[in-house]
Amino acid sequence: MTLKTTLTTATLALCLGLGFGAAAHAETALTVSSWVPQTHFIYTAILVPYAESIATATEGRVTLNIMPAPLGAPPQHFELARTGVADITWGNFTYEPERFTAMWFAEFPFVGTDAEASSVALWRTYEAYLADNAAFDGVHMLGVGLFGGGQIHHGDKPVITPEDMANQKVRIGGPIQARIMESLGAVPVAAPATKAYELLEGGVIDASLHSVESVMNFRLEEALTQHTIVPNGLYDSSFFIVMNEAKWQSLDEADRTAIAAISGEALSRLWGQQFNAQHEKAMALFADGTHTFNEPSPELMAAITAVSDTMTAEWIDAAKAAGVADPAAMRAAYLAAYAALSAP
Repeated sequence: MTLKTTLTTATLALCLGLGFGAAAHAETALTVSSWVPQTHFIYTAILVPYAESIATATEGRVTLNIMPAPLGAPPQHFELARTGVADITWGNFTYEPERFTAMWFAEFPFVGTDAEASSVALWRTYEAYLADNAAFDGVHMLGVGLFGGGQIHHGDKPVITPEDMANQKVRIGGPIQARIMESLGAVPVAAPATKAYELLEGGVIDASLHSVESVMNFRLEEALTQHTIVPNGLYDSSFFIVMNEAKWQSLDEADRTAIAAISGEALSRLWGQQFNAQHEKAMALFADGTHTFNEPSPELMAAITAVSDTMTAEWIDAAKAAGVADPAAMRAAYLAAYAALSAP
């Protein structure tokens, strides 16, 4: 069988569950490449419900075929969609920093810990400032998201002052995280979050940067028990859900309209809601007495603020070179949108 005709069990279940049997074949089955296990909440609580919504919205004319294994490594997923190896992918802008310089503003310290508000704010900022940026050529953006603030998670000691980070080997997922760790005297080790367990087990790293939910969802809770929680986040990671542009244009206009109505801000909101729910679940799990949550000292906060200010100033020039007309205004628009959306 070819890639296009191989249906996963998940796809069959979706079609049958929604009443689309042999008598009502879908006109278009879109292949989806995902790189987390099928037990991960991004798969079960975001991708599968989104697939169900598309099948319903298009009355079965368009279905999503979520492949049982990824078609490439996590950093390859934007390119997989752009080149049509997969029709739809999701991934992390952080893994291709040079390509997505324009997005760095969303990953600096203190961009927010309410994932729903930050994800919606990021979508609105993308629509207003970045939709025509050349970095996104070749794909149709279905949604974007943030995970609600990354934090410092250590295996055996509290991190409270800058000195606590000295010479500590820390897994990081991108250059912004690396810059922060270097400024604190730590040794960054670049690797996707999916490699954290292996690196911890092998003694390669002492600590790892993650959202709190990732410690739970990547099964790191026994290895990482000391959590330093930076108000409004030490950093964030920005994500995409994209479709190959040619494939998007090949869909009937009515189906594009139906899918657009459940994508964009709606899909970005779903992303953030699920990350918020997972954060609360993790916080409850870690309240068992085996985990310690630490507050950063004023000295640590000052050190993080200093490197954040430096990175932001440098990014403005880099973003202009990447085609953003007014990076400062774009960042301000995001922060204003986040403040309004996260207000009580």
